[in-house]
Amino acid sequence: MYQFLTGPMFWIALAVCLIGLTVRVVLYIRGLNWQLDRVAYRSYPKLGIIGALRSIGYWLVPFGTRGWRRQPFMTIIFFGFHSGAILVPLFLMAHNQFLAEKIGISFGWTLGTGTADFLSWSVIVCALLLLGRRLALAEVRILTTPYDLLILALATAPFITGLIARYELGNYSFWLTAHILSGEILLIAIPFTKLSHIVLFFATRAQLGMDYAIKRGGERNAHMTW
Repeated sequence: MYQFLTGPMFWIALAVCLIGLTVRVVLYIRGLNWQLDRVAYRSYPKLGIIGALRSIGYWLVPFGTRGWRRQPFMTIIFFGFHSGAILVPLFLMAHNQFLAEKIGISFGWTLGTGTADFLSWSVIVCALLLLGRRLALAEVRILTTPYDLLILALATAPFITGLIARYELGNYSFWLTAHILSGEILLIAIPFTKLSHIVLFFATRAQLGMDYAIKRGGERNAHMTW
């Protein structure tokens, strides 16, 4: 099972994830309205690029936007979850060694054991807080479905199983296998679920930033009617 998961299954999961995300981005761009969006972007490319980068940049900084500042608790949870969810898979030493062996890519810099543990626990704690928020706040609870809970569970499972294997709280081989399997299930699920925001976040923020920079008062001389 270990050989299968770290061999053919890894390549399948990686291919599905990368190809699927590429398709999602292409479909998103092709779905932009020709008159309302793409004409403006092509007419004012410099303004559009500046607006897109500004929008993405501010939203990637904790409390960098008014929306983040209006919900400080949610902001802390959001960045606590996503910091670990991004840094640990990419920069954990064991993951780097695996990637270097399989595809010849290593990021060089790796997380120390203590930092990786802290970030992994941060993901789990913040996931529980996100769950609590969905259940406690009526305005969020009414929008929550079993699908949303499943997505949260999928995103958290690799960290739970990874920590259990790391601390050897049970059969190491079993939990290591469960960790790899849950990670690959997550990779496959990303393009087909809300987890596709991994790339669509940048696409939507770029579009909104371009809109505000060009069409909604950014370009005073554009004389646009929309």
